[in-house]
Amino acid sequence: EDLRRDFDAVVLCTGSTIPRDLPIPGREAAGIHFAVDYLTQQNRLCEGDAIDPAARISAEGRRVVIIGGGDTGADCLGTAHRQGAASVVQLEVMPRPPATRPADNPWPQWALVFRTSSAHDEGGERLYSVSTERFLTDAAGRVAGLAAVQGGMQMDGGRARFVPIAGSEFEIPADLVLLAMGFTGAQRVGAGPGHEPALDARGNVATDGRHLTSLDGVFAAGDARRGASLIVWAIREGRDTAAAVDGWLAQRATFRRAPAAHRGPAPAPG
Repeated sequence: EDLRRDFDAVVLCTGSTIPRDLPIPGREAAGIHFAVDYLTQQNRLCEGDAIDPAARISAEGRRVVIIGGGDTGADCLGTAHRQGAASVVQLEVMPRPPATRPADNPWPQWALVFRTSSAHDEGGERLYSVSTERFLTDAAGRVAGLAAVQGGMQMDGGRARFVPIAGSEFEIPADLVLLAMGFTGAQRVGAGPGHEPALDARGNVATDGRHLTSLDGVFAAGDARRGASLIVWAIREGRDTAAAVDGWLAQRATFRRAPAAHRGPAPAPG
């Protein structure tokens, strides 16, 4: 509310930061973390920030399992190697993509092909068509592994559904599990009803064709509006929203004058 009072327009670029959880038996065990928390902490360590040793998430000497085969999972893979992990296994619920673009995936669609990042070149094992059923814990309540099952994807009402294969259950030992399964919506902002922008069905900030939210003078851009995506989209969204804000301001009959604190220091006498 302070920002809306003091400025003519506000742009929300808070990102799509709410991670997708995995609510299965054993989830409460120590040693299971969201990938975003793990990666954010490592970025802060690289910048020299002080991290409470009790809150430190380290892969050093640990058997690491990453659940999620996307870019975030690859970031976890490379970070775990640099921290000195004993082993790293990355799980993906979808089947392994083909080596070349299939006939039903023509250009200009995003090519659904098998890709290997620089992080994958450093090592680790990737398993496809695997779903985690439960986490295994030790006597101290810390994660000790996970029970998984192999399967395939079937379409159900227009959506893909994982169907397990009977008798394919297996276990993977793990001392550290990182959940890298994507994000479910934008970071929440505001102070309750009437001060929070409306969200769409996917949990992102809802906007009109001008990137304007349900709050007057409040716009949204990037992952906050689109959902988790690529940096090139963030750049395009920023440019489009800047133009939208400029047009919106130009159409206003009157403008609120910003408080003196925001106008810079007064000129020196003489």
